[in-house]
Amino acid sequence: MQQGLTRLSHWLGYLCRLIAGVALLALLSVTILDVGLRYLGRLTGGAVSLSVSGSVELVSYLLLFSLLAAMAASVEKSQVVVEALTHRMNDALKARLHGFYLLGFMVLGIILCVGLINSALGAISHGEVTQDLRISMGPIYFFAAFLSALLSLRSLMHVLLSGVFGQQEESANG
Repeated sequence: MQQGLTRLSHWLGYLCRLIAGVALLALLSVTILDVGLRYLGRLTGGAVSLSVSGSVELVSYLLLFSLLAAMAASVEKSQVVVEALTHRMNDALKARLHGFYLLGFMVLGIILCVGLINSALGAISHGEVTQDLRISMGPIYFFAAFLSALLSLRSLMHVLLSGVFGQQEESANG
């Protein structure tokens, strides 16, 4: 069971890193394209007046997706170890404390997921759309809820791995 949880967690972490990377690349592409087109308009004295419609909206939702996915991808490396307090503790106790700490991220993920699902259902029932692009808010909220659920799921997996089995993860810096 421990090995299966570890493999599943690493696979979900890879999926989350992929989602975060794609969202971040899309965010950067929209920003660079919008700034480049505005600069082109300024260079031509307004003869070429192109811009990316709804770029602020696109960037804000892509930032939301990249942050939620990155949080879910790196949840096991989220604890800051304070050596002054833990240097005399054995490794098993440190791992179990880390597991207890990750319960907070699990609860955070559940709260975010439930709130975003409620927002998505409300947005769909009321026909809520984004301000500039007129995109339905329901799928945006549902995808953010999915990423929040992944945060909660990976946190639960590492609560079990660290808190129950006493497994230690590698440190954040390698």
